[in-house]
Amino acid sequence: MTQERLQKVLAAAGVASRRASEKLITAGRVKVDGRTVTELGTKVDPATANITVDGRPIHQQRGHTYLKLYKPRGVISDIGGDAASRRNVADLLPDNVGRVFPVGRLDLNSEGLMLLTDDGDLAHKLTHPRYEHPKTYLVLVWQRPTESALRRLRAGVTLPDYRTAPAKARVIERLPAGLQLDAGPSRGVWLEIVLHEGKKRQIRHMTAAVGYPTLRLVRWAIGPLTMAHLAPGQVAPLKSGEVSALRRLAAGKRHT
Repeated sequence: MTQERLQKVLAAAGVASRRASEKLITAGRVKVDGRTVTELGTKVDPATANITVDGRPIHQQRGHTYLKLYKPRGVISDIGGDAASRRNVADLLPDNVGRVFPVGRLDLNSEGLMLLTDDGDLAHKLTHPRYEHPKTYLVLVWQRPTESALRRLRAGVTLPDYRTAPAKARVIERLPAGLQLDAGPSRGVWLEIVLHEGKKRQIRHMTAAVGYPTLRLVRWAIGPLTMAHLAPGQVAPLKSGEVSALRRLAAGKRHT
């Protein structure tokens, strides 16, 4: 008999991400063998336990879905409705795609690579701050930053609410091969910034703080996964090698 944490079982079944599954549990919406469970430390045997969410039984996944998507600007990165009735990434997915959720977010005015999956365990390991996996961004600013400004970006920038972690930052003379950039601002200087954290609008705050506001923000890569050859709004299933590379990344050294 194999015991696993309930939120991990829910995520593996494609109910929601692990963090969202934790909220379902604490809200009293999950039952195990007819009993409401609200403790996050609860362990169950997924092979034998009768687990329901809002009265509906969960179904264990036989195989997971892994998709990559080029999110255009103006599209919401969440799955679900929106008060302003804006398009979200679900509107870009083929009709035959089952229930998936985004791994990480991009704000409305940012664009680039998004990973969508029903593999809750992988999603958790790729997004939880303790794992500190790298994400690569292409950032357009109005002119070439001074070396002093670049050093500040690399060392960490003090913002009103926190200080950013050290990052990689460099000027690039040409964009990556395979990038099919959407229409939009293009005049200026491009930077490549690699973060191991991802607070809300972090890069925009960082570049503004050193005197070079972001004109355009494109996420190019999540770990080894890039959006090479994806057109704006295009969705593609991950190749087996891409999935394996993400799993190796997720299984790497855990930061505490």
